[in-house]
Amino acid sequence: MAERTEEEIMLAGEMYLSSDPALVAARRRARRLTRLYNATTEEDGGRRREILEELLGAIGPNAEIESPFHCDYGTYMRVGENFYANVGLVVLDCNLVTIGRDVMCGPRVQLLAATHPLDPTERASGRELSRPITIGDG
Repeated sequence: MAERTEEEIMLAGEMYLSSDPALVAARRRARRLTRLYNATTEEDGGRRREILEELLGAIGPNAEIESPFHCDYGTYMRVGENFYANVGLVVLDCNLVTIGRDVMCGPRVQLLAATHPLDPTERASGRELSRPITIGDG
């Protein structure tokens, strides 16, 4: 049986190394895309949508995220139809973050799938944990 990747371990909610080169590269990709997104204005609706479609795992029709917006990966974030996020949304999507349709988030909302071991010895290992987040419709 093939050894699992750190990404597979992360998504399984097991202790993983966020310093894994593939995960670091994926976060850099997200940083680049969110930087581009945050540099656009409300007049750039088409470009903003293109960036979100490239960044996020899925995005429904009429979804809107105000700048600034930050996420770890983007790939593991799925938002439904008519999703709206006010300024300052932060999503640490080191696991699946699924948001249903007709959901509205206020300013500075943080959705944090990341967590760390409570045991100091385990925490010192540099390994992290993640848990999925699901927000239903409406």
